[in-house]
Amino acid sequence: MATADRPVIGRIPITAIEPSTPNGFPSKAFDSEVVTFAATVFREGHGVIGADLVLERPDGAVRAVPMALVGEGTDRYAATVQVDSVGLWTWHVESYADDWATWIHAARLKIAAGVDTEATLLDGAVLLDRLADEAESTAAADAAAAMRDTERSPAARLAAADDPRVTAALVDAPLTSLRTTSATQELDVERTRAGVGAWYEFFPRSEGARRQADGTWRSGTFRTAARRLPGVARMGFDVIYLPPIHPIGVTARKGPNNTLHAGPADPGSPWAIGSADGGHDAIHPDLGNEEDFRSFVETAKNTGMEVALDFALQCSPDHPWVTEHPDWFTQRADGSIATAENPPKRYQDIYPIQFDTDPEGIVTEVLRVLRHWISFGVGIFRVDNPHTKPLWFWERVIREIRTENPEIVFLAEAFTRPPMMRALAEAGFTQSYTYFTWRNTKEEIESYLDELAHETSAYLRPNLFVNTPDILSEYLQFGGRAGYKVRAALAATGAATWGMYAGYELFEDVARPGSEENIDNEKYEYKPRDFGAAEAAGASLAPYVTMLNRFRSAHPALRQLRNLHVHHTDNDAIVAYSKHLPGTYTRSGRSDTVIVVANVDPHSAREATVFLDLAALGLPTDGLFDVRDVVTGARWTWGAANYVRLDAFQEPVHLLVVEGPHR
Repeated sequence: MATADRPVIGRIPITAIEPSTPNGFPSKAFDSEVVTFAATVFREGHGVIGADLVLERPDGAVRAVPMALVGEGTDRYAATVQVDSVGLWTWHVESYADDWATWIHAARLKIAAGVDTEATLLDGAVLLDRLADEAESTAAADAAAAMRDTERSPAARLAAADDPRVTAALVDAPLTSLRTTSATQELDVERTRAGVGAWYEFFPRSEGARRQADGTWRSGTFRTAARRLPGVARMGFDVIYLPPIHPIGVTARKGPNNTLHAGPADPGSPWAIGSADGGHDAIHPDLGNEEDFRSFVETAKNTGMEVALDFALQCSPDHPWVTEHPDWFTQRADGSIATAENPPKRYQDIYPIQFDTDPEGIVTEVLRVLRHWISFGVGIFRVDNPHTKPLWFWERVIREIRTENPEIVFLAEAFTRPPMMRALAEAGFTQSYTYFTWRNTKEEIESYLDELAHETSAYLRPNLFVNTPDILSEYLQFGGRAGYKVRAALAATGAATWGMYAGYELFEDVARPGSEENIDNEKYEYKPRDFGAAEAAGASLAPYVTMLNRFRSAHPALRQLRNLHVHHTDNDAIVAYSKHLPGTYTRSGRSDTVIVVANVDPHSAREATVFLDLAALGLPTDGLFDVRDVVTGARWTWGAANYVRLDAFQEPVHLLVVEGPHR
């Protein structure tokens, strides 16, 4: 707090610190993420200044990193660091007057002009005395004596400052003053899966489901669903996400295509949680028992995948909470309990929870339920509609769970207004669904990917799902195979985490009339699929998806978020962007650069010139370089301006690897 004798602004001001969050929560990163720290630093007058980034790791080790001026005249200083330890980091910026650089700059000008030479050289000698003392440098002492030697010419006296030994001493003991320290910032570094992953969603009840002779269905189980896991893993996915696995209510159960009247054999929506068989801590008996679920989690782990479990904090009318805790629900004037609704839509099979009567009781129960599933080895929760619950609730619950189990990941399924979506991310959610499914034009895609990579990347990590059981976008309904390729390629390369719901690889593109979701929706019925037959017939996108995930695995640049750079093209349907990772941050020590060029018009061939910002690729601005397209294997020599032709009916996307300078 400022007082008359202690202003907020320090001696050498430090402002606009990044990364930061809008409301003072810690910013976020994941293990191995490359993060740029920046601040605006300036002072009165013409003196040379500098800045250091001071980082303290979770183990207490402190490291100072020099910050470089981003551009002449910007006053913006930055340092890039690859964080390598999970836990809470703290950091601040220190600004300073660079006394030596200020003097040497002025001295060279004055001595060359023959202006104020004697006083200037004596000022330099005093600085060298200081260096000799602070660095215990005899070379600095000798240079100070030489600078005072009036028998020498001014130029010869000044040359003593260029002694390599003096330069080395200045590196060890910089001559600075007026050091100013910014406020301490926090950076929450989570495990890599918090920021990097490929998700696949399926309904376990559909995997192995069979229609019986009488026309009714026999549900799939955890054991039949486990047979599908190796196939999902072979496509390169590392998270298998399950919709709610709990008992489903009978009262007001929804029938096929969201009808209000379910038949006796209709399974109902898994999001209508709770029946006489139990609630959020129970398993639907058709799926198996706790041991079956534990085996499913272990099988997933053995294939290289983690299980993400849906956590939908709502109830069917038959949930045990309805009778045990009636004050957790909203009672209407007629004595009924309010159902969930988004007018004019009503969800008659779901009761929303209200948090204001017994908040402590709800928090206690939710923590118990989450801990219950964590005990089965679940490390990821996809939270349904968190924007319909109070922010304080999520802040508290996530903080308590992550204090006990810092490896837990929470994905927010919040298709809502930007302030709420961003606030949920700040309050603790590890990842967020996004508006990606509705960003389809060139302008929309470029703007949105740039926003995710830069404007909000300090706290909101996007998970770019191409479809969900609730979302079949118009682009997919009418875009055909090309549309499905384009959207998958953009999602897999545009962010470090992406996902798809089963059926995407089969081009399931028919919507229920008047809606934006698949007809015969799996939310309300069993939907077994023959993935193998589709692939054998050439009617599956699985090989393309496999290629995308292998591409991601092979290129560390694609496993970063903040390095995306949009490039200009002269066609309104051709999108181009790149991701570059310097060799400093790769295991091989070699830089990794990929370029994505996509025709987002799924109905035609488009031609364009792609104008590349070569500096953003870590390449000389006047050179040529070789690229290889991982989709087709074709190779070209590229430079700053490059012709492309992308045919939606052949391959609508180039996925280019920069192989090095053209020889």
